[in-house]
Amino acid sequence: MRVDSTHRHIISEDNPSYKPEAGRYHLYVSYACPWANGCYAIMHMKGLEQFITFSVVHPTWAKTKPDDENDQHKGWQFRAPGDGPVTPPSGFGAIETPASVVPDFINNCNFVRDLYELSNDTGGKYSVPVLWDKKTKTIVNNESQEINRMFNSAFNHLLPEGSEARTLDLYPPHLEGALADTNAWIYHQINNGVYRCGFAKSQEAYNEAVDELFSALDRCEAILSESRYIITKDQLTVTDIRLFMTLVRFDEVYVVYFKTNKRFVSSYHNIRNFMRELYQHPAIGKAIHMDHIKQHYFTSHTLLNSYSVVPAGPGVLQDLALPHDRATKSK
Repeated sequence: MRVDSTHRHIISEDNPSYKPEAGRYHLYVSYACPWANGCYAIMHMKGLEQFITFSVVHPTWAKTKPDDENDQHKGWQFRAPGDGPVTPPSGFGAIETPASVVPDFINNCNFVRDLYELSNDTGGKYSVPVLWDKKTKTIVNNESQEINRMFNSAFNHLLPEGSEARTLDLYPPHLEGALADTNAWIYHQINNGVYRCGFAKSQEAYNEAVDELFSALDRCEAILSESRYIITKDQLTVTDIRLFMTLVRFDEVYVVYFKTNKRFVSSYHNIRNFMRELYQHPAIGKAIHMDHIKQHYFTSHTLLNSYSVVPAGPGVLQDLALPHDRATKSK
């Protein structure tokens, strides 16, 4: 389960320290992490990749202090395309370095942990996403929802007047209440719910989490049977993207790895078509790298997969490329 983020500065014109400037910020992400994956997608939906640089970690965790036998922390590592395979924390197997990794060309760090130490971090949780300020050489923010809000509007002045990217608003003001209410149950029961299932340490905890998870999925299916998106009939919001990032991992990873096997999400007609529509958005589809997703989950947690064997199927992305019926739900 997730812990609270510790770096919470907000980029804005009113902030004397962190102004929304072109070329100043750098985003560190993992394609495997659903929270970081969402930030990467929204950055591209808003056309900000021309103003904000980014790095992408290797999907498999590694020992972040390899020369210190007393420090057993394992976390995100940077590699470059063409680097050789890495051995998972289990000590078994060899995971190739995907061509889609992007090394840390800003700070030349080997691990995400190094970024936190450069920022004199005391929280001890070395997570992604990380939004880095090149000017002050420190972490601005590592809370995905706050980064998404900044990407949604803080840099609009850099975009062409009237452009689709500038007018896109994933946090429409008139939906603030609905966003907060819907995010609350989706986060607890679905986004974090899959982790509550996977890392449950008692049958009772698992039973509670899995029942809440599938109750929420049934609720989503009912909403999407009448509405194109999860909050409104015709307006995509950040909540849709947040939901999608969990759903796209469900059948490939969570059903096996986190024991969420009461039902595949592909068996829900409306959820499945909702997933197809979002995946076929160019910026969202660009963010989804299933090799990163599967390699991370199945090779990074020795407690859940002792030999780092990565399952073969079921080929979710091929299905998500098929036609969908979502336009009919906006009428």
